[in-house]
Amino acid sequence: MNFKIATAQYDISFLENWKQYQNKAERWVSEAAEQDAKILLFPEYASMELASLFIARDSVYAEILPGAGSAGETVYSSLNKQLAVMQSLLEDYLDLFQTLAKKYRCIIQPGTFPVKTDSGAYRNRAYLFMPDGQFDYQDKLMMTRFENEQWLIQKGEELRCFDTEYGKIAINICYDSEFPMLARKQVEAGANLILVPSCTDTLAGYHRVKIGCQARALENQCYVVQSALVGEAMWSEAVDVNIGAAAVYTPVDRGFPDNGILAVGNLNEVQWVVAEISLSACGTVREQGQVFNYRDWPLQGAF
Repeated sequence: MNFKIATAQYDISFLENWKQYQNKAERWVSEAAEQDAKILLFPEYASMELASLFIARDSVYAEILPGAGSAGETVYSSLNKQLAVMQSLLEDYLDLFQTLAKKYRCIIQPGTFPVKTDSGAYRNRAYLFMPDGQFDYQDKLMMTRFENEQWLIQKGEELRCFDTEYGKIAINICYDSEFPMLARKQVEAGANLILVPSCTDTLAGYHRVKIGCQARALENQCYVVQSALVGEAMWSEAVDVNIGAAAVYTPVDRGFPDNGILAVGNLNEVQWVVAEISLSACGTVREQGQVFNYRDWPLQGAF
């Protein structure tokens, strides 16, 4: 089955109100749906633009953060306070993307949202919304220094795959894509498509994730799709500078592009990158390819 996938080079906005965010999200989803995209991928921490809402919501965040003061800037310029106040928007966020997935009959991975768990710890969580209204999530497993040392976000505990009408798909959140055993376990569980929402603030960071994505596609003979946060938001310590490009990576073999890049966006431009893929082609190349990267993986154990 061939279908189109859309991956976003998504810009951070400074929002006036929730309605503006709703309109922006629906505009992006509708633009991809108009191109007949069936799976939509947004970047890691795309939700952090919601922190800008609290500059004009003193009464709201004052209740959430007693003693925070009267200036909204104390919230949106503070990493810890951003995480705390954003929890008040989580249910609205879930309802919004659940509604959009149903309305536009597509699968949406809207990037990540820092979620406070029952234990009190924060997790960097990537939700996956289905056209029938169901949704699930993958937590980030490998934490960057920024997340560990400054934001104190904790790693997830489970590696998952998700059943969809197009086959099994998986999620590697940004830094996760740089660790081959995570993707390998997901592919061995049946995933032929790995979604990689990413957020990088340097060109080197972007290339690390890009190289990781291409390596995972090559060694597993599967599709790996990266999204990227782009642009500047100097009001936010978390996502102040964002550099990258979205792309659809493939096996490097017969029936696929010679460089393993099916589609890639222009660096730092705000845009959708759309490509048509066929997950069944992964099975074909594993059986008939010039090389058998997927099949030969266990041979490494002999050395």
